[in-house]
Amino acid sequence: MKNIFRKYHRLIATLFCLPLLFTAVTGISVAIANTWLHQEELAAFLITVHTFQIFKLDAILPVFNGLGLIGLVVTGLSMTRLFAKRHQPKRIGER
Repeated sequence: MKNIFRKYHRLIATLFCLPLLFTAVTGISVAIANTWLHQEELAAFLITVHTFQIFKLDAILPVFNGLGLIGLVVTGLSMTRLFAKRHQPKRIGER
């Protein structure tokens, strides 16, 4: 079962690595441009890129990123055996 989740985790990570990386980099860039560099015009442009409004995909990207993250969390947690049943050691004299 663990190998199946590894397979799906690898597939999901491959599909969603670029959109998630793009979202993270542009989000950090917006924060830096706005708060540190005080470049409101650059920050406004970066927010349109960050939300994919520039490509008219602003309704799809959050859903796509969210589903990807949920898939990665579910498959990642299942591989950790965090929720697996723990076997109790048998006591002496028990069958």
